[in-house]
This record gives sequence, structure tokens and C-alpha cells, in this order.
Amino acid sequence: EKFRSNYLDVDNEPLYPFGYGLSYTTFRYSDIALSTPVMGQNGSTTAVVTVTNTGKRDGAEVVQLYIRDKFSSVTRPVKELKDFARVPLKAGESKVVNFRITPDKLAFYDKKMKKVVEPGEFIVMVGASSSDEDLLTKTFTVR
Repeated sequence: EKFRSNYLDVDNEPLYPFGYGLSYTTFRYSDIALSTPVMGQNGSTTAVVTVTNTGKRDGAEVVQLYIRDKFSSVTRPVKELKDFARVPLKAGESKVVNFRITPDKLAFYDKKMKKVVEPGEFIVMVGASSSDEDLLTKTFTVR
């Protein structure tokens, strides 16, 4: 078991990442892509990923989409859960999962408390949990 501490100089990773769960089967994520690597402030892009049930039993996976704003005028979270989809898969079956990324998923309140979408680079992360090891990533730009 991991040691828990309130000290900043001690590793205080959570015991389990957000979204972690056990299953009777296993899943693999592959082929992450974006419909366009550049979108306007009022436009959209779609993140696409293939999920495969690599186990011997039928199961359901909760596919999670996180977004990170690489550079912004205010401090933002490293990962923000913006969407998810429950995907039932038979043993050996693959499905393509689509997430539409729209301005409302990128907007935040700036220093003047105005809701904005700032131009710049964003990282899309898709996977089974918030753990970096579970996430496939792509970068897109808002102009």
C-alpha cells in the first residue's frame, strides 16, 4: 500500500487514478486521430479512437476524454474530464468512438470573469482512466 502524507515533498499520488475500475475482460486503445488539427474559436474538431475488447469475455468500457490547454492566461488544470462514453464490446470486437470537441469544452473564465476560448494549443487525451499510462494523446490548435 502507498504511504499517504500531507507533505509537499513526499509523493502523494492517489492509490487509484480517476476512472480506474476492474473488469472481467481487457481492452486496448489504438488509432487516435482528429478530424482536423486546427479549429476556429467557434468551430469544432472530432477526436476518434478505436477500442478493442482483447479478452475472452464480453464487457463494457467507459472511454474517457480529457483536454489540457497548454498555455493560457490563467492557471488551468493539467487534465479536465470533458466527455465519456460507455461502449459495450463482445469478446474480440472493436469499435470506433467519436468525441466532438466544441468551444464549450474549451471555454474557461478569464481574469475578468469573462467566459472565453483562447487561441493556442490543446492536448486531447483519450483512455480508460486519468493515468498518463492509460491515455493516447493528440494536439490541436485553436485559431
